[in-house]
Amino acid sequence: MFATLSDRLSATFKNLRGKGRLSEADIDATAREIRIALLEADVALPVVKEFVGAVKERARGSEVSQALNPAQQIVKIVNEELQTILGGETRRLRYAKNGPTVIMLAGLQGAGKTTLAAKLALWLKQQDKSPLLVACDLQRPNAVRQLQVNGERVGVPVFAPEPGNGVGDPVQVARASIDEAKRRLHDVVIVDTAGRLGVDAELMQQAADIRDAVRPDEVLFVVDAMIGQDAVTTAQAFLDGVGYDGVVLTKLDGDARGGAALSIASITGKPVMFASNGEKMTDFDLFHPDRMASRILDMGDVLTLIEQAEKTFDADQAMKAAQKLSGQGGEFTLDDFLEQMQQVRKLGSLSKIMGMLPGMAQFRDQLENFDEREIDRIQAIIQSMTPAERANPKIIDGSRRARIAKGSGRQVSDVNQLVDRFFEARKMMQQMARGGGMPGMPGMPGMPGVGGPKRGKAKPQQKKGKGAKRSGNPAKAAEQAKAAKEKAAAPGNPFGNADGPVDYEQAAAALDLPADFSKFLK
Repeated sequence: MFATLSDRLSATFKNLRGKGRLSEADIDATAREIRIALLEADVALPVVKEFVGAVKERARGSEVSQALNPAQQIVKIVNEELQTILGGETRRLRYAKNGPTVIMLAGLQGAGKTTLAAKLALWLKQQDKSPLLVACDLQRPNAVRQLQVNGERVGVPVFAPEPGNGVGDPVQVARASIDEAKRRLHDVVIVDTAGRLGVDAELMQQAADIRDAVRPDEVLFVVDAMIGQDAVTTAQAFLDGVGYDGVVLTKLDGDARGGAALSIASITGKPVMFASNGEKMTDFDLFHPDRMASRILDMGDVLTLIEQAEKTFDADQAMKAAQKLSGQGGEFTLDDFLEQMQQVRKLGSLSKIMGMLPGMAQFRDQLENFDEREIDRIQAIIQSMTPAERANPKIIDGSRRARIAKGSGRQVSDVNQLVDRFFEARKMMQQMARGGGMPGMPGMPGMPGVGGPKRGKAKPQQKKGKGAKRSGNPAKAAEQAKAAKEKAAAPGNPFGNADGPVDYEQAAAALDLPADFSKFLK
């Protein structure tokens, strides 16, 4: 979603590299480029003015003028200001001290409230909560049925006493849900309200009546991040008509310019609390302003990637694989490779995973064109092998490769590439696991890089020593020759001097150890 903004900002910062000092013209030009980038991303004009003003003021200050690298300091300032307009700090849910915590969802029709209600319920369930979904959207056709289906998918019960489709009183359903939650011992109640096509006074009043009936601990405004500038207008109208405590952004995986996400928190003063960035029920998490700012500036989001990996990966399997790669638990086989690939697959789309790594914006075209089905093809090839072949790929000869290709529906060349790449990957991972560094990476142990000679240039030879200088005075020269002859004839230095062999008996006698010390040497 923020690809255009990210590319424009990266190009702006690239123009600052190599400058030891930023002039007034450099700061003005940078501010102008940032302003254009934000306006093209559909960020609200008041937010753009405030953002650019803050960046220019700090750029002219001492923190940049005294910086060793002004370009990096400008990036740091933009990163911090982005965090500010995105809400500053991560805002977490407030839970009720007594009775069930009531969370009410409000927003326009089509923003994804019903699906998001199920995602939120699953997220709370993973936090060891016991949520109850409440179907109060009785206007939209099949809204109640949709919530029931989504509830079954995530394993969360749904309270739906009315069929919907225009039948029933949503205020009464909401009020009855609190008693139902207490009776069934649910500690969180999620109320899904009716959406509207625009700022509808009647339905806005209905949402306000539901709010007054259940007295929610949190009112979350659900907004489609793809609707652009209108999101700010709608957010302000809901804030005035119903009131809410936080914002939930949906469809962050879309291809819109994403200015709504950068505008709502700053204009309404309400933080973005959650973000939904995919179609799966697990594509939902807390919104971290610092991490989103890092993504926009192509610094990656490694913390989120680590958190997802911790929730997805099997710790025992990962430990066994690491032991095999380090040579302590047997040979790393194709079975282990397949298990690791399936673990990574659970994280979601590989292109999305790679997008969380720093500096991947330059490979955006390759990531967008990556065929996720390639993993299925690799899996088909490996599963067409016998257990012996997966345990020892070296035995896969020509006839075996032909049989594997036929069994997996692939070409022999595909089998050849997989086997060759497996050996290369295993060698690289083993070297990394043993601390030998990654092949081809500059500056790593055991390979050319930083600190070593550059390619194409001969390694400078060390000059040979000329030996001890001899005095021009014949008398002094005779004394030096006599001293050198006596030194050569002297017994070996007990500390292993290179001038002679080591005399270990003399070294032991020179240590002058206590008489009873010999018992420790036995």
